[in-house]
Amino acid sequence: MLTPHTPGRILLVGFGPGHPDHLTFRAHQAIREADVVIGYSTYIELVQHLLAGKEVIEKGMTEELDRCETALELARKGKAVALISSGDVGIYGMAGPTYEVLRAAGWHPQGDVAVEVIPGVTALSACAALVGAPLTHDFASISLSDLLTPWAVIEKRLKAAAESDFVVALYNPKSGRRTEQIVRARDIFLACRKADTPVALVKSAYRDRQDIVLTDLQGMLDHKIGMLTTVLIGNSNTFTFEGLMVTPRGYSNKYDLETGAVRAGETPGRSLSSGLSG
Repeated sequence: MLTPHTPGRILLVGFGPGHPDHLTFRAHQAIREADVVIGYSTYIELVQHLLAGKEVIEKGMTEELDRCETALELARKGKAVALISSGDVGIYGMAGPTYEVLRAAGWHPQGDVAVEVIPGVTALSACAALVGAPLTHDFASISLSDLLTPWAVIEKRLKAAAESDFVVALYNPKSGRRTEQIVRARDIFLACRKADTPVALVKSAYRDRQDIVLTDLQGMLDHKIGMLTTVLIGNSNTFTFEGLMVTPRGYSNKYDLETGAVRAGETPGRSLSSGLSG
């Protein structure tokens, strides 16, 4: 517990997809250390088992900056404040807006408030784990929400990712009022990729209402997609088997996967040091 003579702290905590098994040790510890926990109401519910005896401040979905400002205000009074996000706090989470608020407030690391960013298992990696290994090669992550980013910018990014053959994770694909963006995104990818390109739709990964659908680019819109869905679109090499979605890294181009032999015309890889000293 902090004393009046120690600086306050803002602990930016990513608590993972929501299941306690995927909460990191440091994230668990940081929430335990906090005097105050601030978060969106759903996030608060997901870590309720850690909040006994703490001051809890719940905020709405569109009150992100207010959460940051409240955290700074309380930290300047000497409190340890955990500002929580699901997934990873630095990926579509609260770390970015917090640093924006800190910058505007004239904060610096040697000042009266210490800040720690505590990473967590983000939605795209949690969803990928549930469907196999779709992100083994290069991938891009794009949010379809145009609340803060103009749709023209999002569409430009979609086209670039589709043309570059990235595996793509789509966040915030659809809401009650925002329904056409996912249709446009699908059409952009269909212009560059085969109709049978594998697609995974994962809702609420590792939570009580988890739902997983393996489909393809042509048929993805025939299934229910909402704000809690992460859409994983494969690249030209992604395949499905036994209910799994896999993007190969390229080993089969170089080696016979049954024997391990180097294919004709290929050069075997060199062994590299496995030490931790670099």
